[in-house]
Amino acid sequence: MKQKIDTINKTEYQEVVSVWESSVRATHHFLKEEDIEYFKPLILNTYLDAVELRCVRNNENKIVGFLGAAEQSLEMLFIDPEHRGKKIGKTLLDYSIDNLNVTKVDVNEQNEQAVGFYKHCGFQVVDRSELDSSGKPYPTLHMKLKSKTTADTVYKT
Repeated sequence: MKQKIDTINKTEYQEVVSVWESSVRATHHFLKEEDIEYFKPLILNTYLDAVELRCVRNNENKIVGFLGAAEQSLEMLFIDPEHRGKKIGKTLLDYSIDNLNVTKVDVNEQNEQAVGFYKHCGFQVVDRSELDSSGKPYPTLHMKLKSKTTADTVYKT
């Protein structure tokens, strides 16, 4: 079944945060409880408004996966744990590349499933930071989409 990409209304932010939290609890085993509690209000009140949001919904119109992108960067991609393995993440990632011009993503190094997913989808590690963007001690891999043509890889110095 082809998954439809939909927009997210501000009134659905609480639902989005619920998907985020269940996804993080299923995949980010390295995070402490206080980190999850620290990020929840930030996501709800700040981060969601700072990105272009898209989602996939189930037959009951509930959000089962979402992405947030800004300035060619995939800032968030989270799938409800009960819906993982159904190509929702790949569908959302492809959409972000094709329609939102995403070419880069930062990934927690300890989230090995996500690192593997992005590598499988054509991203490569170009840099690493010891701290995450909030200054917390979670090493972050900076990944960039491999160019489809070698002409794209010429950089001006």
